[in-house]
Amino acid sequence: MNITVVGSGYVGLSLATLLSQKNSVITLDIDQIKIDKINNRISPINDKGIKEYFSTKKLSLIATNNSALAYSNPDYIIICTPTNFNVNTKEFNLSTVISVIKDALAHNISCPIIIKSTVPVGFTKKIQKEFLKEDIIFSPEFLREGTALYDNLNPSRIIVGSKSSIAKKFAELLVEVSSSKLKNIPIELMDSSEAEAVKLFSNTYLAMRIAFFNELDSYCEVEELNTEKIIRGIGHDTRIGNYYNNPSFGYGGYCLPKDTQQLLKNFEKIPNNLIRAIVETNTTRKDFIANQVLKKTTKCIGVYRLIMKDGSDNFRESATSGVIDRLRSKVNKIIIYEPNCNEDNFLGIELVKDLNEFIQRSDLILANRVSSDLTSSLNKVYTRDLFNEN
Repeated sequence: MNITVVGSGYVGLSLATLLSQKNSVITLDIDQIKIDKINNRISPINDKGIKEYFSTKKLSLIATNNSALAYSNPDYIIICTPTNFNVNTKEFNLSTVISVIKDALAHNISCPIIIKSTVPVGFTKKIQKEFLKEDIIFSPEFLREGTALYDNLNPSRIIVGSKSSIAKKFAELLVEVSSSKLKNIPIELMDSSEAEAVKLFSNTYLAMRIAFFNELDSYCEVEELNTEKIIRGIGHDTRIGNYYNNPSFGYGGYCLPKDTQQLLKNFEKIPNNLIRAIVETNTTRKDFIANQVLKKTTKCIGVYRLIMKDGSDNFRESATSGVIDRLRSKVNKIIIYEPNCNEDNFLGIELVKDLNEFIQRSDLILANRVSSDLTSSLNKVYTRDLFNEN
């Protein structure tokens, strides 16, 4: 099949890479650097699976910024552009998705459009009416930063917000390019608003789980209890399980902060306590971490890495950045060690390129996640990373 994927971030590039094993794929992007890298089989994002496929697989994949070429003859147009959360309107900025739909229909009015970008509940129905096009279909993705291709190869489920033959065919297309070891991948065809809700409620549940163990950790730190032993004791209950329970400075990354806030917006006229609490607890956790650090020193705070977790290159919505914001006016000096950032500063804060210099200058090292880099200086490290897991 001929497939056009719009956007080459984690979602778009992993999906384009996967589909290009057995289909002819064009990825459309406005970033020429990304385009050149993809065409030279250099991954513009940090994803082990994509890097491996680019170097070892024969892929029918080209990248371009030419809309006429991208929309000329596809069987599916898949939208994977970002929908960042607008703090003023308290909901997603959907301008890129709407712009892509307009552009696509200007070139090709008959092609089905699949939205992979995360959208509010009810958006797809609204946009179908606006453009008089029923085959605009929402299909959520469930990917992790750094392992997006792996997660596409090994989907926990495939959700498509339509019961049409086009939707069923798209679901089958995703199954076809998934890992050959998998059998009976759950496929759920449903109403578009139901599919949109699956995405937002899934990520909000994960945020709730992170928030729960973070608040457990806050309690243990104040009461001088052993957080690790308590979490291990809880995790033996199979109804709870021993996963997604490593304390941190808060949930962050591309999805959880914005998706929880968007779901809260969707609850605007519906009674709720839990959804609001999930959003608010992340602020509380960052406040707590900053206060704990200030009890230890107000001299030079060294921040070890801005990324949320190992294997990611994303600084956006980092919980560590939120802690920095709370500390910067209350300490004498903050320095940052982040090898993925090539600038001299981050939001006006000095970036130290040399790890040894960073460690030597820091009176306390703030680390959301600890690595072997810090083994020789653990006496300086403040972290809540108990299990050395993302």
